[in-house]
Amino acid sequence: MIDAERILVRAPNWAGDLVMATPGFRALRAAWPGAELCLHVREGLAPLLAGAPWFDAVLPLASHHRGPAALLAEAWRLRRRRFEIGLCLPDSFSSALLMRCAGVRTVVGYRTQGRGPLLQLAVEPPRGLVARERHVLGLTGALGCPPRGVRLELYTTAREEEAAERALAGRGVRAGDALAVLAPGASYGAAKLWPAEAFARVGDALAAEGVHVALVGAPDEAAVARRVTAAMRAPAADLVGCLDLGAVKAAIRRARVVVCNDAGARHIAVAFGVPAVVLFGPTSLEKTNLNLERVEALWEDVACRPCYQRECPIDHRCMTRLAPERVIEAALRALPARSDTGAAKGSAA
Repeated sequence: MIDAERILVRAPNWAGDLVMATPGFRALRAAWPGAELCLHVREGLAPLLAGAPWFDAVLPLASHHRGPAALLAEAWRLRRRRFEIGLCLPDSFSSALLMRCAGVRTVVGYRTQGRGPLLQLAVEPPRGLVARERHVLGLTGALGCPPRGVRLELYTTAREEEAAERALAGRGVRAGDALAVLAPGASYGAAKLWPAEAFARVGDALAAEGVHVALVGAPDEAAVARRVTAAMRAPAADLVGCLDLGAVKAAIRRARVVVCNDAGARHIAVAFGVPAVVLFGPTSLEKTNLNLERVEALWEDVACRPCYQRECPIDHRCMTRLAPERVIEAALRALPARSDTGAAKGSAA
């Protein structure tokens, strides 16, 4: 194993991928318990790992998609930290180039997109579809880190818990009330979105069981959330745009069930042991086929899926044909599966 005192980890660019990288972070910290580990991550994603024990510092990524000048300026700032190892989790050319320009002594990543010459430790990419957890563990394994399982792991801080409870209380959801979370958005693109009216039917069915319903998502998903609440007969706590990602994480943690598209909320729920009903359209379960013990994945067998397109070029049949009755049945079945002990898992002061 390489001797190192300072290690830089370039985080994935998507929330779900970041959560699925946590088994790799766990392995990395166990292999270098005394090293300074720094996570380089898009600023909006940093709260996902708040409270986690793996990193000594979180550095906001300032140059993402901002051109060569921004990349060189950020590389100069990183160079002062004298990193011996750089673990490049995105498969992009630019992420490896940034580490090289930052003077990282050993840059580690998969040999993809013509970036092999930029890597001191170029790992051959796996053949075929590989679960994201194993994709990351392939890189930490190349560094000599023994795996420590594939279980997803997240934590919450006291501030995040307080923010979530305060927002819920302001919308009539008291501490201890049964809660179901709907996450009707998906940053990937419109092709992943199950119709808002269908989410509304699920919300009403859960409310009819005496469960409070809350909606979560990123600020740019507020319009989708408004369409869901407008179509619901029962009241719902619309938290979209009101909470940062850390408080969203805390709200999901206390839910009895999460109903969502194949997006980040799914993986947050899994990390906290919350049952999740996940709706698949253009994507396939094959790339995310681990940690499914409390996931019920639903899809329609249409000939054009999985296409992985962000916008559907035809009639979005993969999502519009997924009947709300199937989702309601799965969500109601999941409600009693959440134990009270699950809510206490993964907290941090």
